[in-house]
Amino acid sequence: MLSRTKSVFAATLLLSLSLSIPSFAGDAGTDRGDLRPPTPIRQPLPTYKIQAGIDGEIYPVFANYASLQRQGDRTFGVVSVTLSNTSQDPMSRRISVKIPGWSDQEIQTVSVTPGVTRTVVFAPAFLPRLYQNHEITAATAQVTITDPASNSSYETTVPVRLRSAEDMFWGNGFKYASFIASWVTPHDRNVETVLSRAKHFTADHRLPGYEIWKTAAQQEQETYREARAIFNALQHGGLSYVKSSATLGDHKGVSERVRMPRVSLAENSANCIDAAVMYASLFENLGMDASIVIVPGHAYAGVRVAEGSPKFLLIDVALTGRSTFEAAVASAQNGMATHAPSAVTKVMVEKARSSGIYPMP
Repeated sequence: MLSRTKSVFAATLLLSLSLSIPSFAGDAGTDRGDLRPPTPIRQPLPTYKIQAGIDGEIYPVFANYASLQRQGDRTFGVVSVTLSNTSQDPMSRRISVKIPGWSDQEIQTVSVTPGVTRTVVFAPAFLPRLYQNHEITAATAQVTITDPASNSSYETTVPVRLRSAEDMFWGNGFKYASFIASWVTPHDRNVETVLSRAKHFTADHRLPGYEIWKTAAQQEQETYREARAIFNALQHGGLSYVKSSATLGDHKGVSERVRMPRVSLAENSANCIDAAVMYASLFENLGMDASIVIVPGHAYAGVRVAEGSPKFLLIDVALTGRSTFEAAVASAQNGMATHAPSAVTKVMVEKARSSGIYPMP
């Protein structure tokens, strides 16, 4: 009887233990419906933002400047791509940008650490046709972003408007005035032709620029002589004032058409800013320090009178076709006297060159 009682107790104990011991994966008696793997945590996707030009408008003057800069030195470009890495892992992306029919393709590979937003600027080299375009025209920026790890790609297009190659964007308060040096083209063939004529308006048929072996006073006298010869050569060639500064597109209050010297010389027409960049081209060709001086509603051309001198000879170049050189110099002096220094913007061509602003093609 005792033996039978012990057997019943043992069976009861075993049953009790089997009900209380937890089941593990692989146990024959478990409910496999309760063993589904946990749902994997989905990593957030990166976000991209594409911007082109100034409010969608690409100015050739800025495109030329940016494309001449090293990638790491650029402060702005034609197209910018902003990448936001919202995941917990570092991310690498290969980005290509192109304006089909207008530019080459530029490719950059960038890495973005977790939780960081990074903006990359692109300035693909443009084809010559951009700098031969004289009206606003529509184009498309093509952007491809590839994940090298998965080989997946994100592609998009951005509509842009290409401004005329002659359109200058001054910006508020003439913020971008230094870029007018892009219109100063000292090696243009038409500029060379003017100088070849101008030398005949000097007594010794020479235009030597600065001659450092001369005294400062002698250099100043020579500068006046050469500037007068250039003025007379342009006047003799028939240059006269024609405004023609209207432009198309946005930002009309801070942009205008500026003719390249080759255009002004071919047409014998120039307004004040057209003539100022023309004179600056002629002076720079001779190795002289040229300046462009902008005042409200007008512009003058300037040239340093002697190497190292703080003094500049200013010329009211808008008078080239209808006055004398002496009158044009006096007009510039009188005009400058009416403006407060805060209203005057001076662009030193050599300084602009040092900052990477070179002639447009």
